[in-house]
Amino acid sequence: MKNQWLWNVLSIVLLAIGLLVWILLPWQGVLAVAVLLGLWLAFTRTGRLALAATRIGVASLPQRWGASSVIIVGIAGVVGVLVAMLAMGEGFSATLKQTGSDDTAIILRGGSQAETNSVISRDQVPLIGTLPGVRKDASGKPIVSPELSQIVNLPTASSGEDANAQFRGVSESAWAIRPNVKLIEGRKFNVGVRELVIGQGARNQYRGLDVGKTVKLGNQDWTVVGVFASGDAHDSELWTDIETLASAYDRRAYQSVTVAVEGKQGFKQLTDALANDPRLKLDASTTRDYYSKQSAGLAKLIKILGTVIGTIMAIGAVFGALNTMYAAVAGRAREIATMRAIGFRGTPVVMAVMLETMLLALLGGILGGFLAWLIFNGYSVATLGSNFSQVVFQFKVSPELLWSGLKWALGIGLIGGLFPALRAARLPVTAALRATC
Repeated sequence: MKNQWLWNVLSIVLLAIGLLVWILLPWQGVLAVAVLLGLWLAFTRTGRLALAATRIGVASLPQRWGASSVIIVGIAGVVGVLVAMLAMGEGFSATLKQTGSDDTAIILRGGSQAETNSVISRDQVPLIGTLPGVRKDASGKPIVSPELSQIVNLPTASSGEDANAQFRGVSESAWAIRPNVKLIEGRKFNVGVRELVIGQGARNQYRGLDVGKTVKLGNQDWTVVGVFASGDAHDSELWTDIETLASAYDRRAYQSVTVAVEGKQGFKQLTDALANDPRLKLDASTTRDYYSKQSAGLAKLIKILGTVIGTIMAIGAVFGALNTMYAAVAGRAREIATMRAIGFRGTPVVMAVMLETMLLALLGGILGGFLAWLIFNGYSVATLGSNFSQVVFQFKVSPELLWSGLKWALGIGLIGGLFPALRAARLPVTAALRATC
């Protein structure tokens, strides 16, 4: 009894390890496994018998379609939820990674991880503009934009409840630093006037941000004069003149300075100059690296949650597959016994049941992946970013995620079909034939 219990525990552990290895297996490994299986089925006697037995089982699927659909729908649900959750993390990461570039750098106070906890004095900005590596415009003026970030409350378009929005004060150079930011409606804000330009994502996320509308921010009225599109995290922001924002919120220092640099060499010159200047206790990183780091934590959390939820659902799908295939084996006891009586040994029978279950799992995986792509790919949502403001992004259902979903589906099918397959191979031929006569 004790030995049997230990054997069951060992079997579960080995199956879990096998499933983990399968999920982590690269596509080359999966292809190799598929090729080896195909060769075995095609060129060995046992394989050909397994293939013949599989054809018999598959031919009877229409008569067992109700039970078989339980496996397909269950696995489709697992794959759909898993892919959707991971697509959320992929979309959030992609949006923030697209925000920066290697030709621009963001400068923060030394040791600061984000703009929210950075302070840069006004007298430091002219010094930054003189540092080597900073790109200059046609007139020889350094392309430098001191910036402020203010969190404000705005009613969401969906529920009308207040949510955080990022209100950014920028200089005129911000447009040159971020050439991807294009006005799609209206005009730019004027300096010294309480005017706003709105990212298209923010306009869709919050109420009352159409051009010409007046918005109350910080107990003051601001006029929306334009809408811009950037294709990155800035789409979620509200922009205004930095000195106007500083005056409205009594901000006497800046939070960050964004500069254009002369490529990788210019960025290195800039970082070296900052490290060697005792007047400037500042750190610099490329905007690409900065925004990638801002997304890492949340993207990792979403991935972990998606995997945990997917695993829990996968366990349920495995039990569903087990019940269905056990019932199928019991209902086909005479058929299986007859095949074994005429020469189909244990291995072909096991492989036949396994291949049948894997086929149903594959159909479920394809269905779940297709539904996830159809419903969620490109779907716009907003979540709280590292600066405590809403970031609008789109779900991104990539081919890699669909491939992962298929591997999960096949893994579930493998486990769900294994034990019923072993039971089918162990059915006493005479007892099975007698019981069904």
